[in-house]
Amino acid sequence: MTEKDKGLSRRDFLKRSGIVTGTLVGGGLLGGVIGYNARNNTETSPEETREKARQISPKGRKFFTRDADFKILSQATERIFPKDDLGPGAIELGVPYFIDNQLAGAYGMNSREYMQGPFFVGKETQGYQSPLTRAEIFSVGIAALDNEAQKRFKKSFTDLEGGQMDEILTAFQKGEVKLNGVTSSFFFTLLRSATLEGAYSDPIYGGNNNMDGWKMKNFPGHQAAYINVIESDKFQKIKPQSLSSMDH
Repeated sequence: MTEKDKGLSRRDFLKRSGIVTGTLVGGGLLGGVIGYNARNNTETSPEETREKARQISPKGRKFFTRDADFKILSQATERIFPKDDLGPGAIELGVPYFIDNQLAGAYGMNSREYMQGPFFVGKETQGYQSPLTRAEIFSVGIAALDNEAQKRFKKSFTDLEGGQMDEILTAFQKGEVKLNGVTSSFFFTLLRSATLEGAYSDPIYGGNNNMDGWKMKNFPGHQAAYINVIESDKFQKIKPQSLSSMDH
């Protein structure tokens, strides 16, 4: 079954958000690559992304010990950042492994943040208001994605068609799904932010495979200096370099 969603292509999204020109990618982006205000025109089917996930060399998993949970995360990130004519999607970029590794560390444990009560339901503009750590929020959110799939379609989230996955993710984005300890919209915000961070962070952290995320927007990565081109008026397309390849 083929699908044709309505909205913006990822190429249009990247152009309009300034990502192509190298502006900062962060969690404050309104909408996203997926949701009720965006789309991708050259969609890869869930079957194709599942096959791609099987072909990619596995990296070490540290947080998601259950294969089913990791597969749900993988499919969700691919819907947010899908493969298209611009380049690879989240799965090819290693985004699920990036998120998994981050959740097993300081990011997932909120180790550098104040996490004591009292806790109140805050406004959307008030940021982090949950007593749960990010690791706990992702565990709750991943389980809820699967529960919502069973509730709506009598299938696991990973067995859904692309449009059905989008319907559920959009419901989360709008805060329409009830979760314990956190709003579904906040989980979606974390998931979207982590997906973009995994696509564009230095490959040393487990995502952005082959620096393809940087290559899609002509970002040079970490260069020792630009002294040889800084006086030029022309746009410089520089081969990207990771921290791991720099001299120490």
